[in-house]
Amino acid sequence: MGSPLVSVIMPAFNAENFIEAAVNSVIAQTYSNWELFIIDDASTDATLSKVEKFAKQDSRIKIIQNKKNQGTGVSRNKGIKAAQGDFIAFLDADDQWKPRKLEIQLEVMQQQDAAVCFSSYQPIEENGNSRSEIIEALPILTHQKLLKSNYLGNLTGIYSAKKLGKIYAPEIRKRQDWALWLEAVEGGGPAIGVQRCLAKYRVRKGSISGNKLEMLKYNFNVYHKVLGFSFFKSVGYMLVFLKEHFFIKPKQVKRI
Repeated sequence: MGSPLVSVIMPAFNAENFIEAAVNSVIAQTYSNWELFIIDDASTDATLSKVEKFAKQDSRIKIIQNKKNQGTGVSRNKGIKAAQGDFIAFLDADDQWKPRKLEIQLEVMQQQDAAVCFSSYQPIEENGNSRSEIIEALPILTHQKLLKSNYLGNLTGIYSAKKLGKIYAPEIRKRQDWALWLEAVEGGGPAIGVQRCLAKYRVRKGSISGNKLEMLKYNFNVYHKVLGFSFFKSVGYMLVFLKEHFFIKPKQVKRI
């Protein structure tokens, strides 16, 4: 396998308070053959000036600027289009990776000849304080299981562009990451889950995960508009989703 190039995609909008920690967590990776595309989505704060400093110091860091705000899905796709790597990974501007994240996952993908890999991760508060829990990755994640609920933390996911080609997110405002991974797992076979905690997910105030009604609306759109399910089939999957989300998925939360 050698040392294949990993393209890291980081959309950013008004992330001045968090983006330095996110970028530093990529720089600190024990696996060094990566390129980082930061897509500034017309930020109005100091996000751009902060990442420009990184780009001047490290040629692996590249900046793409949106002239107007276009949303996370469009921004991610611009990064994917520019990516040159054999593997594509994602990290939002307010999240962080642990130092061996890429090293461990690439080793697992090589050993198991996997096209998609993800890992466990730890939620942190907006101020950076760790929560006393870990969201554990399922050892194997099938397409059918992923249809029931999003079990793949986007900040932990990697897919092989060499095996699958480039997979783009649908250009919808929310849940486009789930739709991307549904396509990747459908085309690449089950995703391999690493049980080790390899990333930190920042829980922000007003996030979609905290607004249950908004979450339901956007999930329905994935079933109905993105996947093309009929209205009634989409309603049926929403009922399955509710059962999975409230009764099955909580079992993946490990208290520490």
